[in-house]
Amino acid sequence: MSRDGFDADHATADESTADDSTADDATAEDTRADGSDPDDLDRDDDAGWEDAAGGEEREDDDESSTRTARSRRDSGSRSRTGRTARTRTPASSVARAVQTDLAAWPAAALEGVRSLLRRPLASFHLILTIAFLLTAFGLVMVLSASSVEGYSKDGSAYGLFATQLTFALMGLVVFYLALRVPVRLIRRAAAPMIVITTILLALVLVPGIGTLSQGARRWFVISGLSVQPSELVKVALCVWGAHLLASRRRDNASLKELLIPLLPVAFLICVLIILEPNLSTTITIAIIVGALLWFAGLPVRVFLTFAAAGVAIAVVLALVEGYRSQRVMSFLGNINDPQGAGYQARQATYALANGGVFGVGLGQSSAKWNYLPNAHNDFIFAIIGEELGLIGGLLVVILFAILAFVGLRIAHRSTDPFLRLMTATITVLITAQAFINIAYVVGLLPVTGIQLPLLSAGGTSTLTILAMLGLMANAARHEPEAVAALATGHPGRFSRLFRLPTPVPYSKTRAEQLRDRLDGRRPGGARRGGAAAAPTSRRGRRPAPAAPA
Repeated sequence: MSRDGFDADHATADESTADDSTADDATAEDTRADGSDPDDLDRDDDAGWEDAAGGEEREDDDESSTRTARSRRDSGSRSRTGRTARTRTPASSVARAVQTDLAAWPAAALEGVRSLLRRPLASFHLILTIAFLLTAFGLVMVLSASSVEGYSKDGSAYGLFATQLTFALMGLVVFYLALRVPVRLIRRAAAPMIVITTILLALVLVPGIGTLSQGARRWFVISGLSVQPSELVKVALCVWGAHLLASRRRDNASLKELLIPLLPVAFLICVLIILEPNLSTTITIAIIVGALLWFAGLPVRVFLTFAAAGVAIAVVLALVEGYRSQRVMSFLGNINDPQGAGYQARQATYALANGGVFGVGLGQSSAKWNYLPNAHNDFIFAIIGEELGLIGGLLVVILFAILAFVGLRIAHRSTDPFLRLMTATITVLITAQAFINIAYVVGLLPVTGIQLPLLSAGGTSTLTILAMLGLMANAARHEPEAVAALATGHPGRFSRLFRLPTPVPYSKTRAEQLRDRLDGRRPGGARRGGAAAAPTSRRGRRPAPAAPA
């Protein structure tokens, strides 16, 4: 309200007051004329003045109310402005908080993984999970990759899948048996296993006993199921070689003790496999022997010498056979024949390119429509890449990388030298097979024919890989922390469900104790055979994986 309006209001109030006073005087005269009391007239005058004063006070109250309302509006606008400023400020703080959370996420995830791995049975559960995932995923992909070829040949899209499922179920039974069997019994069965599988390798070469297919005699046919002895000998060699080298473990073991009789037996096995012929399995046998000798502590110079000799022999064998040499020459670029030696590799590349990042969808591959030979076997990774894309291929690589980490972790944490050597060798074998297969499918290596473990169609291969994983799971339950946890009388759900026996802590056998006692009595820790070199003075020798304190 303006000052002029305020004065006008006061002037109006004064005029009304004057009018009221005149009216009161007239009324008083009328009252006196009527004989009324003068004191009553005075009281009436006082009441009139009080009403006039009250009116002025009300005007003052109205003005103060107006000023108060105006101040409240001003304060309200300032408070809204403050709230707007405050609502703008937390946006930057929230962004900083989100950035901080994103920066802290890898550390939190790493800490979660570490806490998971600190559990006593973490390795055991990881082996079970990976074995189940790879087996189930392999069955799905075999069904997808083999349906077209199976229908065109046998009139059924489920024929190869049914065979693979049968061997997978048998493999799960073998997995369970390998998980239950005591370690001492495994070591006792090592020698009979290698003898029986070597005899089977010899028998498969006999016409009428072994089955000839695609120019190779590699299989026995038993009740309609094909059994490949060269796959069975892999697990036998892993177990027997680990038992042999663990029984001869000493830091001062001689070179002869490490190489004999392991190398002669391995050489005999390789000769029998080459006669089938089967170069890819020969390569895997060489990988097994190399892993055994490496983890047993073979000197580095000797190991490199044997590795170079093995590579040279593999190259010679690859160039001797016509189709093998053509594969190698095609890989090197000396043969440019899209319909000849390089056909499989080229079609695999087309399938991977067609899949892209996300794939064309499960079961929607076009390469399996008789464009890519052996799509369900050697080149199943190409079908995975086409149907599930780059994401599916990376998932397979990650699963095998986790398997390699867990296997080497079990080997490192084991106190039993036999379990340490066996687990490390099996881990290297499975991982090497997987990455050799993936490498030649994507074009990094020439085609070798090595299968992708648990994913490629191959009954005997699936059976033996599951047996190896069962042995690894058995070794995981014999880790010191796992033994202590299971000995408390509170086994895990899986152990209770399948009634697994309580693992026994590692203790040396009488023969090992006697051997250690005899070694301790030898002056200077001399080697057998006259070589006297202390363990600390050895040069270029790979130590065996050490057990944790």
